[in-house]
Amino acid sequence: MFRLEAHDRQARLILDRPEARNAIPASGWAELAARIGEAAESGARLLVVTGAGGSFCAGADLADFAAMRGDPAASARFREAMRDALDRLRALPIPTVALIEGPCYGAGVALAMACDLRIAAPDAVFAITPAKLGISYPQEDVHRLVGLVGPGQAARLLLGAQSISAGEARQIGLVECLQPEGETILAAILANAPESLAALKHAIVAAAAGVRSDPATDRRFDALIGGDELARRLEALRRK
Repeated sequence: MFRLEAHDRQARLILDRPEARNAIPASGWAELAARIGEAAESGARLLVVTGAGGSFCAGADLADFAAMRGDPAASARFREAMRDALDRLRALPIPTVALIEGPCYGAGVALAMACDLRIAAPDAVFAITPAKLGISYPQEDVHRLVGLVGPGQAARLLLGAQSISAGEARQIGLVECLQPEGETILAAILANAPESLAALKHAIVAAAAGVRSDPATDRRFDALIGGDELARRLEALRRK
């Protein structure tokens, strides 16, 4: 249900199951992990994750849950497959952007939060509804949610399980910007140096994990200061 397309320097990972509003079946997480691996090897400088048919992702496919009843091992396999795919997405060295149209629910919100940035269309609607189903939400995803919106708003979204609009998602920090502003951001990212983007993404992820100082980040900083890309771009600025 995942389709990977290349557009110049940009790769697009498209959830393509519009008849189910792009709900992800239990078997789909391994496929998602595979497509993310292909994106890493594609040479793209940016990955955009989006959905087909006017929906981003309605979450996990609820039809799969019946088979997990009374089978803790099956539930654990489902959780671990989901975790593996989202961790692979988070670990990509290139910038990742979720472009969200229409419904973005449950595991779809987790997918969007695994990206570096989230851009919402005006018709986007967000909800995290495990409490309505009598289940919970993976701790890693709760951690990302709290990091984005704070514990109070996370509690409102998780405990109340109510939907919010794109505008409200922007106000509380669940998404960083709305369209059409987001298209400008994509173009700006693509215009920047790939080595810089990789180094800065690494530093942001480390900072979000509480890392204040990192020798690997220092080495990348030093190498880029003394590298050819800086000299080339400074010369281009001088010529302007």
